[in-house]
Amino acid sequence: MAPFTRHLFICTNERPADHPRGSCAPAGGEALQKAFKKALADRGLNRAVRANKSGCLDQCEHGSVVVVYPDAVWYGQVTPADVDEIVGSHLEQGRPVERLRLPDSCVNASTCPHKPRR
Repeated sequence: MAPFTRHLFICTNERPADHPRGSCAPAGGEALQKAFKKALADRGLNRAVRANKSGCLDQCEHGSVVVVYPDAVWYGQVTPADVDEIVGSHLEQGRPVERLRLPDSCVNASTCPHKPRR
């Protein structure tokens, strides 16, 4: 079997409901991962692209978060309704879905407009 060409990491981390940063699990991380797996299988991409559950990706304010590697494209506020668009546009056609893409200024940044001030 050929190696996977891409990996999707879908955050399923859960924090207490009152945590100031929130978390992806309540926003539907588990359902999102299942929706990606189904969409990949339906399109015959499941042998080339793997949809993995992930722990915290440290982008909690942007949940649900999905990152595509090796492309290093980060998506935020992803819902199951967005799955077909990401699979079709990004994974099949090589065009990331810009409306869901996290700005580079927010990824691995200590501050961004979405993070609470500490």
